Amino acid sequence: MKKEKYRIGDILVMQGFLSRQQLESALTAQHKTKQRLGDYLVDAGIVSDKDIQQALHVQLGVETIDLHGVNLPDDILNLVPVNVLRKHSVLPVDYLDPAHTTLILAMADPLDMVSMDDISIITGCLVEPRVSTAREINAVLDRYFGSGEAMSAAAKYAKEKNREQEEAAAAAAESEDVSSAPIVQIVRSIIEQAVRSRASDIHIEALEKQVRVRYRIDGVLINKMVYDINLLPAIAARVKILGGMDIAEKRKPQDGRITMVVDRTEYDIRVSSLPSYFGEKIVMRLADKMALTKSKSELGMRPEELKHFDHIISNPNGIFLVTGPTGSGKSTTLYTALSELNSEAVNIITVEDPVEASIGGINQVQVNPKADLTFATALRSILRQDPDIIMIGEIRDAETAEIAVQASITGHLVVSTLHTNSAAASITRLTDMGIESYLLADSLVGVIAQRLVRRLCPKCKQAREATENEKRILDRPKDECVTIYDPVGCAYCGNTGYYRRTGVYEIMEVTPALKRLISKQASSAEIQSLAIKEGMHTLHTAAALYVLDGTTSIAEMLRITFDFEE
Repeated sequence: MKKEKYRIGDILVMQGFLSRQQLESALTAQHKTKQRLGDYLVDAGIVSDKDIQQALHVQLGVETIDLHGVNLPDDILNLVPVNVLRKHSVLPVDYLDPAHTTLILAMADPLDMVSMDDISIITGCLVEPRVSTAREINAVLDRYFGSGEAMSAAAKYAKEKNREQEEAAAAAAESEDVSSAPIVQIVRSIIEQAVRSRASDIHIEALEKQVRVRYRIDGVLINKMVYDINLLPAIAARVKILGGMDIAEKRKPQDGRITMVVDRTEYDIRVSSLPSYFGEKIVMRLADKMALTKSKSELGMRPEELKHFDHIISNPNGIFLVTGPTGSGKSTTLYTALSELNSEAVNIITVEDPVEASIGGINQVQVNPKADLTFATALRSILRQDPDIIMIGEIRDAETAEIAVQASITGHLVVSTLHTNSAAASITRLTDMGIESYLLADSLVGVIAQRLVRRLCPKCKQAREATENEKRILDRPKDECVTIYDPVGCAYCGNTGYYRRTGVYEIMEVTPALKRLISKQASSAEIQSLAIKEGMHTLHTAAALYVLDGTTSIAEMLRITFDFEE
C-alpha cells in the first residue's frame, strides 16, 4: 500500500504545533513574502526550528541528527571550506561506510539539492542527508572554526588599516559600508558566538597589550578570544554605533541598546561602556525576548513549591515579592507570574527599568528619570488607570515601598522584586524603609527568595559516596550511605561539567500566624523559624535536595547557600 504524502503545514497541524487557522493565515502571508512555509513560520515565531526539523523528518522520511556535543574527526573537518558550510547551512558529520564513499551530511534543508551537489563535488563522495537546524549547525561551526574566523577578520583589519591612529580606527568602524568590513564581522561574530554558546553576558576588556573577550555561561565567566589592543577603539566604536551611543565620548560611562536577529531569533542586548585604565570596557547583556516568558513547569519548582506559588498569585490583592541578588532569575519568575495572571478580564500594568520583555495584553511602562517618570511618579499615575495587578520592576526606596503597600491595601495585587538574601530578610528590609509593621503584616501575601544553580551535565557527571562532612552539610545521618555527583566535563557541556541552570526557591506564604509575628516587629530569625515550622524549605534545604537527586553538585550548593553555619 502506497504511503500517503503530507505537506509540511499539515504535519505541523497533526503534531499540534499550530492550529488549522494559523496554517491558513501563514499560507496567505507566505504567498506575499515568497518565503518557504517553514521559514515563514520560524521567522514569525509561530513554531521553532526544532518543530520544523521534526516535521521534515516525518514528511521526507530523512533521519534527524542531534549535533549537540558532537565530535568531528580531523579528516572530516578539513573536507570542506568553512565558508561553503556557512553558506549552505550544512555540516559533514562522518562517513557512512568504511570505504569513505558516502558522507553523512547534517542539513537545515534536506531538499536543497544544490548544497548536496556542491558538497559531493568538493568531497568526491555521495551524500546521505540528515535533518538538523541552522542554529545547531552554526553552533558546531563556531566551536571548531569561530576563533579562526574571528582572528582572520582581525588580521585582515590590521592589514587594511596598518595600525593607524585611534581616530582613524574609530572612523573605520563608524563607516556603514557594512557587513563586509572586517571590524563589523568581528563584532557580529562575537555576538553570534555568544548566543550559540548560551551566554548571558559578553565582556570586552582592555588589558595592557590585548583585548580579552569573555562570555558568562551558566553564571560563570569563560575566556573565549583575545585580540591585539589596537583593535579596541574600532570594536568599541562599532558596538557604540549599534547601541545608539556617542562614539566620540570615551571619558564617561554610557548605556545603549541593540536589537539583533541571530539564527532567526530576536535578541535584545543592553550595552554598557566604562572607561578603564587601558581603554574602554564593554559589557553586553543578551536577552532572548521569548526566554523570559516561561511556563511554570520550566522554572524548576518542585510540585509542592508550585502549589505554594499558585496559591500566592491567586490572591486578589496584597504584595508578592521575589528577592535575590542580580542574575538570580527574579525577572523570569515575575514574568511567569504575570503570564499566568494575564487574561482579558484583568488590567495588568507594569513599571520597569528597563522593560525586559514584551508580553501581549499587558501595559508596560518604562521609567524615564529625565522626564521625571520614576517608579514613584509612574505608580501614582498607574493607580488612576483602574489596574487589577501592578508589577513594579524593583522596590528601591521608601516612597515606592509606601505606594506599593497603599495600592495593595486598596484592593490591588502588587508584584515586585527586592535585593535581600532570604525571604524573611525582605520583611525587615521593608520595615527599615519606614513601612509600619502592621501595614506590612496586612498587605504581604508571600515572598520567594531564589538563586540559580548550574545543572550537572547528564552525559558526564560522576557518582561517588559523600564524605562525613558533606553528609553533615546535607543534613543526613553519618551512618547513611549517600550518593552525590561531581562535574567532569565533556564535549556536550563544553568541558565545564555543567549544562544549563535551574532555580532554587525559598517560598514563604504569609499565614495568619506570620502576620501576627510581623505586626509585632519580630526579627528575621524569628520570622524564618516560624516559617520553617509551617513547612517552608530554606534555600539550603532546597539546594540539598538537588544535590541528593543528582541535579547539581555540592560545590554549587555551597556557592548559593554561603550563610550555612559550620
